[in-house]
Amino acid sequence: MTGELPWYENIVVPALLRHARGTYGTAMRRALGDAGYDDIPENGLYVIGGLAMGAGDAPVGRLAQELRISKQAAGQLVDALVVRGYVSRESDPTDRRKLIVTLTGRGRDAAAVQGAARDRIDAELLARLGDTGLRALKRGLGALVEIGRSRHPLE
Repeated sequence: MTGELPWYENIVVPALLRHARGTYGTAMRRALGDAGYDDIPENGLYVIGGLAMGAGDAPVGRLAQELRISKQAAGQLVDALVVRGYVSRESDPTDRRKLIVTLTGRGRDAAAVQGAARDRIDAELLARLGDTGLRALKRGLGALVEIGRSRHPLE
């Protein structure tokens, strides 16, 4: 051992996060493309994955808040996902002014492919870090999320 620091020690956290997120995004996009789902727009992975992981259905306004984009941009994203068959959009039965977004069969199938790609990266990460290291990583990322939420809460 020469005493040199690992390459990542001299990289700032935002750059590491960007590239780490890219690892997941690239794996998911590649798997989706291989399965014939190559037409999902940017931020579409977030919507499809979020709906599949328990959100069930979501108001367009909440999607805009969570993505930190305008309601107009969220509406355009949903429009693209509707046209491509990934989600359906219906009026909220309790408030006709709100629109609810739900996965279609195509959306659920794409979500399964996306989830499998994520699981493969997670398994490799677990193999490299071990359970304790992975939990420490999640704890650190969770703290970062909490800092952001406390400084800039969703409106």
